[in-house]
Amino acid sequence: MLDVLRRIVQEVAGARNLEQASTIIVKRIKQAMAADVCSVYLCDYTQRQHVLMATDGLNPAAVGRVRLAMGEGVVSVVGENAEPLNLDNAPDHPRYRYVAETGEEFYHGFVGVPIIHHRKVLGVLVVRQRDKRKFAEDEVSFLVTMAAQLAGAIASAEASGGMPVAEQSGLAIVDGGIVDGLGGAPGVAIGTALVMYPPADLDAVPDRTVTDVQAEIVAFKAAVGTVQAEMQNLGDKLVMHLSAEDRALFDAYSLMLSSGSLVDKVVERISAGNWASGALRETVAEHIKVFEDMDDAYLRERAEDIRDLGRRVLMCLQSSGRRKPPPYPERAVLVGDEITAAMLAEAPRERLAGVVSASGSRSSHVAILARALGVPAVVGAGDLPTGRLEGREMIVDGYRGRVYLCPSDPVRAEYQRLAREEAELNAGLAGLRDLPAETPDGVRVPLYANTGLVADASPSLSSGAEGIGLYRTEFPFMVRDRFPGEQEQRRIYREVLETFAPRPVVLRTLDVGGDKPLGYFPIEEENPFLGWRGIRITLDHPDIFMVQLRAMLGASAGLNNLRLLLPMVSHLGEVDDALALVRRAHREVVAEGEAVEMPPVGVMIEVPAAVYQSEAIARRVDFLSIGSNDLTQYLLAVDRNNGRVAELYDALHPAVLQAMVHVVQAGHRVGKPVGVCGEMAGDPLATVALLGMGVDSLSMSVASLPRVKWVVRSVAHAEAQAVLTELLAMESPAAVRRRLEQALEAAGVGSLVRAGK
Repeated sequence: MLDVLRRIVQEVAGARNLEQASTIIVKRIKQAMAADVCSVYLCDYTQRQHVLMATDGLNPAAVGRVRLAMGEGVVSVVGENAEPLNLDNAPDHPRYRYVAETGEEFYHGFVGVPIIHHRKVLGVLVVRQRDKRKFAEDEVSFLVTMAAQLAGAIASAEASGGMPVAEQSGLAIVDGGIVDGLGGAPGVAIGTALVMYPPADLDAVPDRTVTDVQAEIVAFKAAVGTVQAEMQNLGDKLVMHLSAEDRALFDAYSLMLSSGSLVDKVVERISAGNWASGALRETVAEHIKVFEDMDDAYLRERAEDIRDLGRRVLMCLQSSGRRKPPPYPERAVLVGDEITAAMLAEAPRERLAGVVSASGSRSSHVAILARALGVPAVVGAGDLPTGRLEGREMIVDGYRGRVYLCPSDPVRAEYQRLAREEAELNAGLAGLRDLPAETPDGVRVPLYANTGLVADASPSLSSGAEGIGLYRTEFPFMVRDRFPGEQEQRRIYREVLETFAPRPVVLRTLDVGGDKPLGYFPIEEENPFLGWRGIRITLDHPDIFMVQLRAMLGASAGLNNLRLLLPMVSHLGEVDDALALVRRAHREVVAEGEAVEMPPVGVMIEVPAAVYQSEAIARRVDFLSIGSNDLTQYLLAVDRNNGRVAELYDALHPAVLQAMVHVVQAGHRVGKPVGVCGEMAGDPLATVALLGMGVDSLSMSVASLPRVKWVVRSVAHAEAQAVLTELLAMESPAAVRRRLEQALEAAGVGSLVRAGK
């Protein structure tokens, strides 16, 4: 069964649409289980019906025509209970309904399993037997696994609107295809999809229309020739170490590349209009399927050889001599399984309209960067059919976390209206730039900017930011192929400090690991978020830490607006050890003749251990800064980059609010200021709660600053305290959110919430 299962899964993964995937599954399952019938029913929630989508064994004319009302038939029992139903004689069940059109009167044994995707029942997979018998446990488990495979195909087909059988039968597909994810960066955008993909990943290559067919063919054949030469060289190098039989493997590789069926098929597809990389992907997939369908185990393994050769040819096509910037549309929406910081940075800012990533969460790196750029983004859109989106019109709703594919005219018109309203709102907020962030009852709350790029310093200043509340120093480390030297770092830090002087600039010491790896400093861990990261790395490597500290201190000479921030602290000993190194670095810089004052040092509170030792930490340092992103992640045990659980990540969870209140009160008891520098600080909805806590400052992306300032200037501190008291008694994030929305409406700034609805 395991071997059969593997082969069916591979075949379904290669299906071009839902109809093909369903046909494969019913046919293969019927064969594997020696059953008499296998069928798939889809849920039509609009009509409240189960529709026969595919069958092998029942009357084929019934496909798309037979519909069972939800609530009738044993199929409905499976859907309602969302669990398998195994009957030795289905007609004996009180809910059984006979449908003459299917020809099912001959069948008795029945097993049905639900097709579930993200808690929603999409349909039911059914197997029937003429004889009266209950199916074995391993057979039911096999069907459950198959249903999970079909669930992904159905979700993808719904998203792309590619449900031909369902459409013929009248199954409702809403607005040409909708994909739900998470709001990564606020705003709405209407643009054209540009699929981004990592190098040498054949499966991720999109179809793309070719402009110069002959040039593509020449490039493809050159790549094939290069790989053939590589295979020959590899064989020659190992000639002394391999038997003649093993050396023949490299000759076989060369023959595969020179076979007319492979090369000619790619050329044929290029001539038909697809670019070389897309034509290669399609042809390799076709060849892999042929091998995987073979009964001989040895020949099936050759599929992996084809895949490897395809990757090698793709790498040659993507080599530096051929690599060109992708064809950015006028309003480009970057789409991919994973959009990286480099992809965002490479996109021309004037053409970048939006971002859609199948992975990630509201506080993943791509979402943070999108917010910093003011670009609407949807992340965690796991049902995204990326390979079929190139060139399609898309609407990105960064408020609701929703993507519309090929939207209908009414949907497009509505979002055009929302975009105009948003532009008007932003224009109105521009007038707040030079006004103080002060509540109506006179409480000042300085608003700072988060950044990690020197280029962002001037825009941050012009936005009205009162300083830099978080400068992420890891960016200069991430964009290099080695650790930057002391003078390199010093120049970068000096530019930021000078731009904002005399306003304060908080430089966070190196915080890599987790979702911020360094290519030249590999950290291989099974769970990097609970591993070697932040202060743990820098304390283990004082050689790296001291260079950075000296660069920071030296950069502040004569300016004295530097603040240091230590990340990922979980033990008091880490604070003591880091402070000792800071003092040592200060002595060394002063000894070299620099006029440098000892800067204030703070600690980020972002792990539960630090929350409950925050008072002891505050006694040792000059300020505390709550990193709400990681604090939320660790308190809720939710990997913020994992799309499967990203919906559970919510900084407005009552437990997160209670932890933050604890930290603020602990800091204030010993007379130390407490700020918030996570993404929560830039959420206008959360601003009321943070004001109520009495936080001393907020640091956020530049794009969020005007909205937060409007809330601060509109909500009295006393009113915020009263609202917070109510919030702390609540038991769910949804209740917290509703109460905060009411508070914004009452303060006359409800449009900040309504903009996303």
